[in-house]
Amino acid sequence: MNCSQKDVLNIKDFSMCYPGEKGLVLDGLNLRLRRGERLALIGSSGSGKSTVAKALLQIIPPGSFCRGELLLHGKNLMNMTPKHLEQVRGELIGLIFQDPGSRLNPLMTIGQHLIDTLEAHRSENSRSRMKLRAEELLEKVGINPKRFNAYPHEFSGGMRQRVAIALAIALNPPLIIADEPTSSLDVAISHQIMEELSILCDDLGSSLLLISHDLALASRWCQRMAILDQGKIVEERSSHDLIVAPQSFLAKKLVRAARTREQCLPISNQEGEKVLEVDRLRCWHPLNGLPWDIGWIKAIDEVSFSLRIGETLGLVGVSGCGKSTLCRALLGLMPIRGGEVRLFGKNLSRLNKKALKIARQSMQMVFQDPFSSLNPKMTVIDSIVDPILIHGLMSKARAKEKARYLLEQVGLSPCQDFEHRLPYQISGGQQQRVAIARALVLNPKILICDESVSMLDAEIQSEILELLGSLQKNLGLAIIFITHDLSVASSFCNRVIVLDQGRIAEEASSDEIISQPKSPLSRKLVRASPRITPII
Repeated sequence: MNCSQKDVLNIKDFSMCYPGEKGLVLDGLNLRLRRGERLALIGSSGSGKSTVAKALLQIIPPGSFCRGELLLHGKNLMNMTPKHLEQVRGELIGLIFQDPGSRLNPLMTIGQHLIDTLEAHRSENSRSRMKLRAEELLEKVGINPKRFNAYPHEFSGGMRQRVAIALAIALNPPLIIADEPTSSLDVAISHQIMEELSILCDDLGSSLLLISHDLALASRWCQRMAILDQGKIVEERSSHDLIVAPQSFLAKKLVRAARTREQCLPISNQEGEKVLEVDRLRCWHPLNGLPWDIGWIKAIDEVSFSLRIGETLGLVGVSGCGKSTLCRALLGLMPIRGGEVRLFGKNLSRLNKKALKIARQSMQMVFQDPFSSLNPKMTVIDSIVDPILIHGLMSKARAKEKARYLLEQVGLSPCQDFEHRLPYQISGGQQQRVAIARALVLNPKILICDESVSMLDAEIQSEILELLGSLQKNLGLAIIFITHDLSVASSFCNRVIVLDQGRIAEEASSDEIISQPKSPLSRKLVRASPRITPII
């Protein structure tokens, strides 16, 4: 049967297995996407969502087993030549990857990334015209065009994700595949990006395949949702019907987890002595300019707060507001221009190298981008064991025992299935859980979580947050929880700080931030937070 003329994409009985793997990653997948339609593919981490995107672009490893058809405008992608596929990628299919950090060349400026994409497909255009288009794309995704000559490492995780989105929409493709496009963005920018993608679909008749674990986000922006479980679609319905009356077991679990997350029930604890004090902290970065006229980016400007044992402090703000800069400064990974960071009353800037190394055992961090924070040549278990060996705390055999225990605790069970894998061999959500296990291996007193659950589906988010809460209670752990998701912060944290352009815009208890936001930014974040409850 020929593909309908209205079908942009038609996946027919598609099965796939990676080289060396026994089981199928995708098993008999059937999915149709019509012109101008927005469809969300929802599933837990490791369900095969990202594999669908890779298969459609034919960027799967050589030797992979594939069966079935991948029809784009009626033509099978599996039968196309490499040269034809190069034209398809970008012009006909725009892909927004889940992990922007590993997709951008660290030696190229942001502007050059966009120029290269335009040159590869629109070589007839002048250089000045392409530069104007590149600046227009940056502005569309919320980046000041003046950052055209900046490098990826000078951008926050959220800003790098916006660059990836700009690259995907550069050629106005008829099909956009968005693989977790907003997982590292704050809710305000997430709303803006999804609105932009929706407008693109409406204006050009483009279709959107949104791959996500966020049920609330998907229900807001997509007409239909398909639930993927272990490589199979177990339910496919309109977004409204699926939210109101889910039929499959997994859909019911995801809806229940999303509703639970939206209820403001901060964890209870007993706060102890002050473990961390931040006093008028400043982190300023010089802008390129003449020596006698240097401008400054005030990433963190006169920020003060304290943290007690057993307390969870949420730090919320839009991308680029200084959240990641702050946590790196707390760990001494970034120089400060003024102010103090005191750990158990000791000023970290005055400690010698040996004393600082010992102090860092008490303060560990879960980074925003797990793939970039893991050594690509180290196995999962070696990545977790490494901090113990660096500090010389126990033998390698004992360290591996502890690592296996933590793998089980963060949901990578049985641990034998994961411990010998390399980071690229596990999903983004699984990578994040490895990063969390590594942060916990030194038994820290303070855990700094920089978007630590942003790449996980709602169900796994709840499990990880429950784990952190249990560890906090048992170990007297203090947590700084940095996130762009106000609903997660309000349900997990005792106190929330809203950061705006490097300064504290508001500080209040978690329930007050949600129910009675006072600052303009807090009100904006509350309004932009996607929720499933209003749909019902």
